[in-house]
Amino acid sequence: MNPVAAIRRGFRHGVHPAQYKAQTVDLPIQRLPFGHRYVLPLGQHLGVPAQPVVSPGQQVRRGQLIAQPGGFVSASLHSPVTGRVRAIEPRRTADGSLQLAIEIEADRYATQHLEPRPRSDRLALSLTEFIEELQSAGIVGLGGAAFPTHVKYTMPEGKRIRHLLINGAECEPYLTNDHRLMVERPATLLRGIGIVKRKLGADRATIGIERNKPEAIAVLKSTIRRHHRTGIAPLQVKYPQGAEKMLIRAIFGVEVPADKLPRDLGIVVNNVGTLTAIADYFDFGMPLIERVITVSGPGVTYPANLIVPIGTPVREVLDFCGGLKPPTRAVVMGGPMMGLPLPSLDVPVVKGTSGILAFTAESLPARRELPCIRCGRCLKACPHFLNPSRLGRLARLGRYEDMRRHFAMDCVECGACTLSCPSGIPLTQLIRVGKSKLRNSAAGSI
Repeated sequence: MNPVAAIRRGFRHGVHPAQYKAQTVDLPIQRLPFGHRYVLPLGQHLGVPAQPVVSPGQQVRRGQLIAQPGGFVSASLHSPVTGRVRAIEPRRTADGSLQLAIEIEADRYATQHLEPRPRSDRLALSLTEFIEELQSAGIVGLGGAAFPTHVKYTMPEGKRIRHLLINGAECEPYLTNDHRLMVERPATLLRGIGIVKRKLGADRATIGIERNKPEAIAVLKSTIRRHHRTGIAPLQVKYPQGAEKMLIRAIFGVEVPADKLPRDLGIVVNNVGTLTAIADYFDFGMPLIERVITVSGPGVTYPANLIVPIGTPVREVLDFCGGLKPPTRAVVMGGPMMGLPLPSLDVPVVKGTSGILAFTAESLPARRELPCIRCGRCLKACPHFLNPSRLGRLARLGRYEDMRRHFAMDCVECGACTLSCPSGIPLTQLIRVGKSKLRNSAAGSI
């Protein structure tokens, strides 16, 4: 696979939403001041929720393990602050559901300083030990999906990773947190790449970055001169360029079959934030207890890129940014294409939170749903060549098994079909509900 030659091919379908990145693209990353209360859901990653190892009333230190993995497809959870466990009980999360969570009250007199404990033995770790370390550190994909990273690095017998692909596309409108990481911490990112590449035995590493981030491309090219066999692939600005299979198609010119994973082609894809977190863990011994998010949108008084402790209530983040403007109508966690409208500002920032966006009534499309006119625009938008219109109709009729037969589970819920629909049909939401019904049905039959 030749990444340089394949870039020109890109990927078929997709959409071109307005970028809206100007508000924060040049704003340096700031640290949000520590607050008083943190809520940490036990299931803030894909897979099995973590299991508490602390009790109400117990004193905890910043970076201390508070919940262990509940299984292999699970990740550890650590305290973002020094303080006291107030409660372990169900709390509201971003999708509106109640989930068991650990609430920690910060010690107002603590410095919240994390004593650096570099892992000087990282070179001596076997691949199995390396994978165990990542699970213990609670590291998950920071591009939004929050898939446990150690699972992605676990290879079936007879397979190995030949190419590490780093996702710096950040194709969602408004979000600039990955861009700022690449601009401000290029050496740390490259250290993370080097650590993973060495442990996986990969031959090459390539960073895919959309061309609307020229500063990130220039900074990384300048820093990368000392790093052997790490390339940069400038990509066309197109959504969803950052989806794993789209990124592989754009850079290598090959399709990942519907029933296969990138590792079946000898490729593993990681977000730039994930690799930076891996470097921070081995350089300083810091588990995943904070992350960079973008706070933006027409309803935000002072947009920003912030380092935020996991578990911080969204309300406190917005208060730091000057609060919401009076006409604000909706607050979304994540990007506008795949993010979730929040049921409350008291829900916490979790590991998969890439942004907090506030929208006024004027900035939200006034869409009245009309009947489907069979125009086919959703088919042309879908990067996975599905028929969103048909899947949406089947979902409304409750014909969920028919949805499965029409490959609904291959939908990544990118939102391209909804954006392109002239009739204002919420196709992505309909398909998401149908997929949820299918998953619940499968779980109930086990």
